[in-house]
Amino acid sequence: MGCGTCSTGGGVSSGCKNNGTCGTSGCNKLNVHNWLSDIKLPQGYPTFDIVEVRFKGSRKEFYKNSNKLDFKVGDVVAVDTNPGHDIGIISMVGELVRFQLRKKGVAETSPDIGNILRMAHETDLKKWNEMKSLEFDTMHKTRTIALELRLEMKVSDVEFQGDGRKAVFYYTADGRVDFRELIKRLAVAFKVKIEMKQIGMRQEASRLGGIGSCGRELCCSTWLTDFKSVSTSAGRYQNLALNPVKLAGQCGKLKCCLNYELDSYLDALKDFPDTNISLQTEKGWANHIKTDIFKRTIWYAYSRNKNRKDDEDSIQVDEAWQPLSVERVKEILEMNKKGVKPPDLKDYTRIEDEPVKQVDYADAAAQDSITRLDHLKRSKKKKKRSNNNNKPKPNPNAKPNAVAKS
Repeated sequence: MGCGTCSTGGGVSSGCKNNGTCGTSGCNKLNVHNWLSDIKLPQGYPTFDIVEVRFKGSRKEFYKNSNKLDFKVGDVVAVDTNPGHDIGIISMVGELVRFQLRKKGVAETSPDIGNILRMAHETDLKKWNEMKSLEFDTMHKTRTIALELRLEMKVSDVEFQGDGRKAVFYYTADGRVDFRELIKRLAVAFKVKIEMKQIGMRQEASRLGGIGSCGRELCCSTWLTDFKSVSTSAGRYQNLALNPVKLAGQCGKLKCCLNYELDSYLDALKDFPDTNISLQTEKGWANHIKTDIFKRTIWYAYSRNKNRKDDEDSIQVDEAWQPLSVERVKEILEMNKKGVKPPDLKDYTRIEDEPVKQVDYADAAAQDSITRLDHLKRSKKKKKRSNNNNKPKPNPNAKPNAVAKS
């Protein structure tokens, strides 16, 4: 939903139709559309004095407007931190912040809510930009020091405080890391207060961003904020091949999009019979092979040992798989419960739908043909020939014009 025309100066955005009030110079997951902005408060009703401030990455925090300043989305402010102050951008104001506090379970009187000091001055912005320019080199120097100390960790990002008195180092690690010596060396090297913060693989991908296998930006870095656990059972329910290379995302974990359609598959599978139960016929035991949820078709095949149920040694023979509808499978299971064995699954095989007629593709632009431009050259040649044919032909019997004598 990215819109490149979004701005804080009142420009009309082409993507989210937020009319330029995003405050983040583009559509991303940090944008908040204030759907209460057009609703006027009752006369005498005070404006909500808590605002939401965003920082680097996806970090957002709530701060109290104790000085009763008139803030708008996109204003750069200085907020109180320990130690010093930090610089952030207003991302949400008004009554919408009250709803956000309730959603996140934060009380309005919580001591964790800090105070906004002032609007950022020119000196604050200059120092802030200077600190941001040092983050990339600081990250690489920190990685070098961690390698020298042989620490099994990866420093993925560095965030300096607005006043340059503190730096937060985000890292990923499989286990617990003793970084006491690392903190000492970093404090000597950068002369700031050091804070180490461990994040997960998904949070790292969210902060760094990237392009997924679908060709679009990562969901975690654009709009997804709630990271739910993804298990391999999500792939099994959707009949996906459990290939870790294809199911893993940029972070190395299972893709978050495996959960998007999982509920729909689970609802559809509620009506399906248990595929772990083999079907018993006079010809032998038939075991489940595969399921097509959309067509509501289940394929069964007879086992090698026709007198035994499905087990590790009971492998399907090379007979044709028998497609059965869900209703037919339920009918056979009910017959087996009553001790009745149908003669053969072929008698219950589902009649395949009529094949869809293939419509010939009409190449209107003729872009598939290698010689699609040859007719242009031929037409030009024909035009030249036609022009030459239209010229009057010389008469061989005509006498040449007499040359005037001087």
